[in-house]
Amino acid sequence: MDSQTNENEEQVYQHDFFHTTSVTDFRVIQKGNPPPGYPAEPSPDEYTVFPFEEEYEKRKEAFLEHCLRNPAAPTIKGYYYELARLYKNNGPVYEGAIEGAIEYIDKRFDCSDFVLLGIIRLLYQFPDSKLISEELLAGAKKTVLGFKYWPDEPGIDSMCYWTENHQIMFLANEYLAGQLYPDEVFSNSKMSGREKMNHALPRILQWLLLRYKTGFSEWLSHIYYDEDITALVNLVDFCRDEEIASKARMVLDLLLYDLALNNFYGAFSSTHGRSYGKEKKNALVESTIDTAKLLFGMGIFSGSDNMSAVTLALSPEYTLPPVIYEVARDQNRSEMINLQRMGIRIDEAEKWGLNFKDLDSGMVFLSLEAYTHPKTIALTMRMFDAFCWWENQFFDMFKAKKKLIDFLRTFNLLGLFARLFEKDITRNAREEVNLYTYRTPDYMLSAAQDYRAGYGGDQQHIWQATLSPSTVCFTTHPGSKEESSAGYWVGSGTLPRVAQVKNVLIAVYRISRMPGIYMTNKLFFTHAWFPRDRFDEVVEEKEWIFGRKGDGYIALRTQNSYYWQTEGDDAGCEIIASGLKNIWICEMGRREVDGEFNIFIDRIAGASLKFNGQNVAYNSPSQGLLEFGWQGPLRQQGKVVELGGYPRYDNPYSKADFPLSTLTIEHAGRDATWSLFS
Repeated sequence: MDSQTNENEEQVYQHDFFHTTSVTDFRVIQKGNPPPGYPAEPSPDEYTVFPFEEEYEKRKEAFLEHCLRNPAAPTIKGYYYELARLYKNNGPVYEGAIEGAIEYIDKRFDCSDFVLLGIIRLLYQFPDSKLISEELLAGAKKTVLGFKYWPDEPGIDSMCYWTENHQIMFLANEYLAGQLYPDEVFSNSKMSGREKMNHALPRILQWLLLRYKTGFSEWLSHIYYDEDITALVNLVDFCRDEEIASKARMVLDLLLYDLALNNFYGAFSSTHGRSYGKEKKNALVESTIDTAKLLFGMGIFSGSDNMSAVTLALSPEYTLPPVIYEVARDQNRSEMINLQRMGIRIDEAEKWGLNFKDLDSGMVFLSLEAYTHPKTIALTMRMFDAFCWWENQFFDMFKAKKKLIDFLRTFNLLGLFARLFEKDITRNAREEVNLYTYRTPDYMLSAAQDYRAGYGGDQQHIWQATLSPSTVCFTTHPGSKEESSAGYWVGSGTLPRVAQVKNVLIAVYRISRMPGIYMTNKLFFTHAWFPRDRFDEVVEEKEWIFGRKGDGYIALRTQNSYYWQTEGDDAGCEIIASGLKNIWICEMGRREVDGEFNIFIDRIAGASLKFNGQNVAYNSPSQGLLEFGWQGPLRQQGKVVELGGYPRYDNPYSKADFPLSTLTIEHAGRDATWSLFS
């Protein structure tokens, strides 16, 4: 293979994470041509609003038939369709898709842990299949024995080991690989399989305990829940340690309860701890919508970027608790309010058995992406030394400033430096968050309440209004014109201060001009995604922008004057408001409650609204007088509305304190209880 071909392969495999627009940017090189009789073209599925089948087995069969009709995409999750063919014993199987996946893992490219989950399942579930060759199985085994499973193992690479989803994938892979080959030597670590199990065991249990008690730092992620689900199902199906398997099942139940509570007809259209631009704009391509259609009957089998639906469909052990299915399909309730608290505070590290000295605690802090928090930055730098992360491409920005870092370390000034630039350099961090979702049959509004206002943002999606999977509205302050992790639609230059009361939301922006280490804001405007062509009607009146989709309504207002984008891909979808400081107001409505669309417009447009610098007093027709600003409490009719200290769950189906001990869910004659494990 010549050097040009090698270079092209590198371009296919290697991606700078901070410039990716989706996980689907990561590709594999499929080997050879598909076999005769293999599907040549995709066979699209259709979005369903209501459960298309009541029985899970029929939904499962429909999904598997969809897999059989479709070829494996050349993405890191595409080859999972070959596992469905093996499960159905219905070929032909495109071995070249699996071989490409194995090569991807062998090269230790980022997201190899995603890919390895499927290879582990292949070896556990289909070792005797007549549809694949012994050579392929032997290659898969060699890959499993040669992989690097944790950053303390030998080898320099640019895999991401540390975020919340990556940690459980690496650990599940390590434990199950060791269990599969207990007496063999793993060539990279020189450990036996039994030693690999012992290495992963305490870390798995710690991860599961924190997720059970506190939820996910990557809260309600319609991207990364896909990875979490896949790792957890593998543990439920194959782990012979009953403690791990049972706890993994409980955490998986609660994750799917998150999805049930915060979905709008199958679309996971809530606030998200981590997201990407195109998935925000169109839920029909999000990573969990296949899973929603399989489990809840609502959604679409898109195959865009999903592996959890295949894994669940193939699972011999996991069954969704019926009460969670009933909660998910309760879409006709006139109103549903769900409050949740997730995550931990770094200042409370000792409460969770963590410290700022040992590397395992450091990995927990990195699961929050708290690389440069004033209390963690010194430990992070020790991890860079211990794990050779100075050579990891994810940390090129640190390597470029290594002389400065070494100077600060020498004089014990890292913490002070981090404190001075905290609002910029901790933009990735995801600490405790209070979540609010309000859903009716015609719309859903969801927000992270008063979350890190004034800090830089990364992939956090702070609020969203939804009237259909692709008729959505949200605002951001773009960090750059690029669609990077803090870029135009993905993240935020500066996070807003947001407050929601039922169907009304206020977002207050104060853009920082302070020079940054990570990035310095250069775009001094905020903008809204408001796709005109997705609405049935759009009306602009008295500085408000109104939209109708079916029987659902939205009203959007900006303190500063606005204009529509008229050029490029965002033409007719982007509303831009200039200024370092701005306030956006969103109010939702629906025909059954608010009457005809013109009546809704008249009420909102005629409501008293007063801006005073960074404060607003809005006399909402539905919620009364709301007063909010950059500082101070949210007041409704003069009374303070709490924006924090939420329970773990508070909704019509369950109430449970934070941190979670015992949870009981009840709905539609079904119930189930989960109890604390330690």
